[in-house]
Amino acid sequence: MTHASAAQIMRELLEGPVARPALLRWRRQQFLAKEGFGFYFGVFESFAAAREWLPPNPGFNHDTLATEYVEVRTRQVFTYDYPMMWWLDRAFRHGAASVLDIGGSVGVHYHAYRSYIDMPSALTWRIVEVPAMVAIGRRLAAERGAMALSFTDDLEEGLTSAGADIWISSGTLHYMEDARPSDLLKRCLEAPMHILLNKLPLYEGDDFVTTQNISEGCFAPMHVFNRDRLIRSIEALGYHLRDRWAVHERALYLPGYPERSFPSFTGLYFAAESQSAAPLAGVSAHPKEIEMPHERCTECIEACSDCAVRWHR
Repeated sequence: MTHASAAQIMRELLEGPVARPALLRWRRQQFLAKEGFGFYFGVFESFAAAREWLPPNPGFNHDTLATEYVEVRTRQVFTYDYPMMWWLDRAFRHGAASVLDIGGSVGVHYHAYRSYIDMPSALTWRIVEVPAMVAIGRRLAAERGAMALSFTDDLEEGLTSAGADIWISSGTLHYMEDARPSDLLKRCLEAPMHILLNKLPLYEGDDFVTTQNISEGCFAPMHVFNRDRLIRSIEALGYHLRDRWAVHERALYLPGYPERSFPSFTGLYFAAESQSAAPLAGVSAHPKEIEMPHERCTECIEACSDCAVRWHR
């Protein structure tokens, strides 16, 4: 018997009707402890029900949570960032010059990506975040001379002020109570031409709400979306799905609910139908699940022909 099959048998026993109550009590205790960072727990009907169950806490509006973003994520890119940079670079080369970054923390995408791709000289990059992150992001932008960056803690202001050519949201929308992408698009003043969504919890089943331990004694309710339904809702507004990739660094294991657990999150790139008529840079307009390139591929940004073949084979 292989190690994988032995682990599967053990999990099935733990998730079975006899052991399941004990498993849930144990995992609930783990989830609420300091060591439970990154764990998920529970299935709830709504954010309100999830918040009622969780202990009182500030969620993401906590200065301490910004430490990793400032010290690490503004200076480093990860495997799941490469598809984002690929399509962002293509959009900039085709004239896009404004970005709305929903949940962009302290400016992590702008600070990290500008070491790898050329950005327009007249670029405007607007970030929507919670007040604690906005305050830190503004200070960091001033320290680093990042004149393109601006911040707001008002989502409606971000959606209805000057329109953006590109929308980015990476690992954020599922933590927002009323932020299904198609609903946000209906609320915006001017629809973007490009939409980049990354680190989304998408799977084959029905939508539901769960909770996550986000560290430092903070917890957050979060949506888990049906993949096909979310994609179709965006396409129905005049967009074409150009690319999709698996984010293997993120997985969701929900104790007691194996049918709601899945091994990877998802990234998506949509272009407005007018942008989709001709494939960008010779890349196929029919997205396939991509296999990520090597760890730090600077060639992806400058001369991408080889990587394009491998990313879209």
